[in-house]
Amino acid sequence: MKSQIMLSKSLSLKSAKPGKTRLHKANSPFWVIVSKEMADHIRSWRFMVLFLLIVLTFMASMYVSLGNLKQAMGNTTDPDHIFLYLKLLTATENSMPPFHVFLSFLGPLLGISLGFDAVNTEKNNGTLIRLMAQPVYRDNLLLAKFVSTLIIVSTLFIALVLLMIGGGLLITGVRMEPQELLRILAFVAISILYVGFWLSLSILLSIGLKQAATSALTAIGIWLFFTVFYQILVNLAVRTVLPDPDFLAPQQIARYNELILTLLRVSPSQLYTDATTTLLMPSVRSLGPVTMEQMAGAIPAPLPFKESLMIVWPQVSGLVASTVVCFAIGYYIFMRREIRS
Repeated sequence: MKSQIMLSKSLSLKSAKPGKTRLHKANSPFWVIVSKEMADHIRSWRFMVLFLLIVLTFMASMYVSLGNLKQAMGNTTDPDHIFLYLKLLTATENSMPPFHVFLSFLGPLLGISLGFDAVNTEKNNGTLIRLMAQPVYRDNLLLAKFVSTLIIVSTLFIALVLLMIGGGLLITGVRMEPQELLRILAFVAISILYVGFWLSLSILLSIGLKQAATSALTAIGIWLFFTVFYQILVNLAVRTVLPDPDFLAPQQIARYNELILTLLRVSPSQLYTDATTTLLMPSVRSLGPVTMEQMAGAIPAPLPFKESLMIVWPQVSGLVASTVVCFAIGYYIFMRREIRS
């Protein structure tokens, strides 16, 4: 309640200042709401718990990677052994998954926890009506809740990457190659986009459902379905409909596997795993089945960053499209809903 009163005063003062252009007057309430939402998230216990969980998993993954770094760099049969900083994110001794695998599980929880009560709690507490009584556009409120959370998530991921790069420089003394920096930055951008999808989905559920607990459980149920059960259902459905692969020709087996991968890529977690694996492992040349004719004459060498980005561009486009669709549906419902009832 106190934060809502302070927000109302700030909005009133912003709109009352003379000598401001019309554009500045339209934008200033938006950034006031963004700063207020960021402060609320940072002070919340759920963000602190998830922040500590992500930081601890990051430190544990870095510890395991540093312990296996010498062995990974000495493996000359691995085309990626020259990329030291990429090995910090991917090297493991099978006792603990690498950090990008951890992030595929923790990222959705971060997005869901910061967005499941974005709108319905404001409405149930009666603060949404007070906020809309201020000189604020309704779409600015929804955009501010989305942007403020993405700013916090981006700051967290960038800080962890800078910590990893600084620690690698201090421990090894090896400078980073430009291609490694581009791949790590692309990995951070895709991770932010992945969290943004689950954030937009949770905001959509907070608009469509009245209770925050219902929207949280629904979002977690969707995450569990795509993470755990979807792959099982796809394998069962394919085995039931299609013939036994033991009796298929090699070309038919390739189409069989391609169909399974296409169905699995409906899942956002599969899109994120494909994209991050390709970017952090430059030797990955394809995300689908490869025939012996295609492998003939291929030199086991890492791909340039541009070619790896072209391989994962469909996955990135799928994540962007899913995020935009979820946010657009929530935007449409929120703009047409009567908030005074």
